[in-house]
Amino acid sequence: MALSVRVEYAYQRKMRTRNTARYRAAHWPIWIWVFFLSPGPLTFDLFAHGGSARNWIWLGVVVAGTGIAALFGQLPGAEPAPYILRFTEDRPNPLYRRVCYTFAWNALLNFAGVNLAGLAWAVVSGQWRLKQIYWHGYIWVLAAILLLGAFRVLPRVRRSTKGEGWERRYFYGTVWSVTAGQTILLVLWKTLPKAHATDIVKLVVYCGVLVGMGILAAYGVLPRTRPILPGELMVAD
Repeated sequence: MALSVRVEYAYQRKMRTRNTARYRAAHWPIWIWVFFLSPGPLTFDLFAHGGSARNWIWLGVVVAGTGIAALFGQLPGAEPAPYILRFTEDRPNPLYRRVCYTFAWNALLNFAGVNLAGLAWAVVSGQWRLKQIYWHGYIWVLAAILLLGAFRVLPRVRRSTKGEGWERRYFYGTVWSVTAGQTILLVLWKTLPKAHATDIVKLVVYCGVLVGMGILAAYGVLPRTRPILPGELMVAD
């Protein structure tokens, strides 16, 4: 039986007119993680060697900055009330949403792409150059993503929130795929012996998880990956 894309209808979902304190606080760690990851070489050092004082200093800066933003309702999900109520409404996308989601896309796409490049290079050449790729390649991908965000090309970073019912599924589909892939890759990295054969296993499994989760997201099987068809008031996180 052929699969069909699962959809949701806005009128079937419960309307939320305010965000509780617990709901707002739960979103804060998400954005701490997003901005904490942004200096890629520093993050590589954390996972490869356990980090240094620089990681703690940067974490303190991020916690303070995002905490102040959350307190004033300038983080997605940490607003006193939901910003988006109608998915087809042509409403301006606030600056804080555009900045936050741009860096979120970087945390998803940049690390996934750099790790994939490192794995592919190891399989083809038999040599690991992941550190060099992070030091010389990460910044260029970051610059490209920031540029796309500045020109409002990325989903959830556009000028208007009109397409939120579809754009959110692209974002959450990427979250599911990359998070699952990166987690499994980290487990394999820590448990498998360092050998060319295991490098091939890591690459195959990593790509398989990314593709598999992407397919599930495309068909709306995973949470928050179903397109929301307009018609009634609805809340988007």
